[in-house]
Amino acid sequence: MPGVGIWRTKSVEQSIADTDEPGSKLKKELTAKDLTVFGVAVVIGAGIFTLTARTAGNVAGPSISLAFILAAIACGLAALCYAEFASTVPVAGSAYTFSYATFGEFVAWIIGWDLILEFALASAVVGKGWSQYLGNVLGDKDVTTAHIAGVSFDWGSLLIIGAITVILAIGTKVSSRVSAVITAIKIAVVLLVIVVGAFYIKKENYSPFIPPAEEATNAASGIHQTLFSWITGAEGSTYGWYGLLAAASLVFFAFIGFDVVATTAEETKNPQKALPRGIFGSLAIVTVLYVSVTLVLTGMVKYTDLKDGTLATAFELNGITWAQTAINFGGLAGLTTVVMVMMLGQTRVLFAMSRDGLMPRSLAKTNSKGIPVKITLIVGGIVAFLAAFFPMGTLEEMVNIGTLFAFVLVCIGVIVLRRTRPDLPRGFRVPLVPFVPIVAVLACFWLMLNLSVETWIRFVLWMAIGVAVYFAYGHRKSVLGRKLRDGTAIPSANAEQALTKD
Repeated sequence: MPGVGIWRTKSVEQSIADTDEPGSKLKKELTAKDLTVFGVAVVIGAGIFTLTARTAGNVAGPSISLAFILAAIACGLAALCYAEFASTVPVAGSAYTFSYATFGEFVAWIIGWDLILEFALASAVVGKGWSQYLGNVLGDKDVTTAHIAGVSFDWGSLLIIGAITVILAIGTKVSSRVSAVITAIKIAVVLLVIVVGAFYIKKENYSPFIPPAEEATNAASGIHQTLFSWITGAEGSTYGWYGLLAAASLVFFAFIGFDVVATTAEETKNPQKALPRGIFGSLAIVTVLYVSVTLVLTGMVKYTDLKDGTLATAFELNGITWAQTAINFGGLAGLTTVVMVMMLGQTRVLFAMSRDGLMPRSLAKTNSKGIPVKITLIVGGIVAFLAAFFPMGTLEEMVNIGTLFAFVLVCIGVIVLRRTRPDLPRGFRVPLVPFVPIVAVLACFWLMLNLSVETWIRFVLWMAIGVAVYFAYGHRKSVLGRKLRDGTAIPSANAEQALTKD
């Protein structure tokens, strides 16, 4: 039996039993199709309209399409590990829940605290992005900023976050249906861009496919440089093979969000089959779309014309002036679903932590439809406040480091759970363990090294705050801790083989 200290682990049997707890039970109503929609909805965002062009123009040239493939491989390795965990422990909370079963309560708290940061900031940042696209559609990028009593606030982000909060409070199935409709719209816009743009491709624009390396201009220094550059003293470069690898690190973040699918495990019918299908189905669809868009983009114009451009730039340079309007509407649709699924992930992680007592238990109450309305409204209020009154700036990178940190723990966790609980039925199994998870960890760690020192400092500070909160509240209020003390905790089926270090 796990001990009563910070390393106490929550058995998979206990985690599954907790899903039937009266008053805090989620409703199972999602299918593999719903999960695939959620995955595509959160990954296909404004990045496809902006990130691709800037990265091609400044870092990789036409080889941006290859950078997306490399990033997809790294993401796919992590997805394998998420699929095994999600099909084995179909409980809300994603990486938080998985960590509780493998590394113990303290690590689970750390990753839960990390995910709170990731999803809250991501939702707020994307909400502000949606507001900017709304301004573009209305013909004035500043129209969504209002001033009252000397205070400026972004009413556009308040509008979208408020609307999404209401939809999430109504129900997960309704959220899935709304997401499906909006996702269909933005995919139609992306396909339109691919089909129309394909007629303007010029083969000479692909040469050279990997441009010769150049010294980077205005290279970052001090805490603004990447951790890799700070450690090695290496100078940044543009284009060449180093530029290609750097581009893979940048565009990897266009894939961020597929892990949100795992947070809905508890609300999924037949999770052993539906979760892996949802994760891999969404990843395959978005990879094809991303690579197709980059091939069209760099084939339409010379990559050097994209340094300060967007996807619309390629169309404007070819005289297709209507593209800007289509892309603006595509961006609005894209960001709407990103905010929705990110906020859904936030509420489910916080729900799992509250049910475990690491956050106030009262937050884990669900209504007659199985919806944690109180948590949904609180998350909506916090995200709306952040988006309306705070400039996000470089905080966007904190979303990236938080996600990669979660990826690393999940990948390591697969190896640990294979050793400690080989008896568990697994709906999906990662092939070639431990080789595949180890490669996935190395890939994620490489991407983390390409984030700035500044981002690492902020991340460490946030984690330090989390440690203080855990010892001040979570450790004392832990439901698992209470059950272990009074002997009511459900042990692992093979408890004698479990890790019992305290």
